[in-house]
Amino acid sequence: MSIWRVLLCILFPPLAVIDKGCGSVVIVILLTLAGWVPGVIGALIINKK
Repeated sequence: MSIWRVLLCILFPPLAVIDKGCGSVVIVILLTLAGWVPGVIGALIINKK
């Protein structure tokens, strides 16, 4: 994972997982609505795979 992808995960979590599929985007959007930190963690985990 590049440094740019990590920065994108931190700044805009849903945008960072847009290429991973619709389900991932929905999950990260819901996590981000619940709180910024869960959204970032979810985006980092999804992008790690």
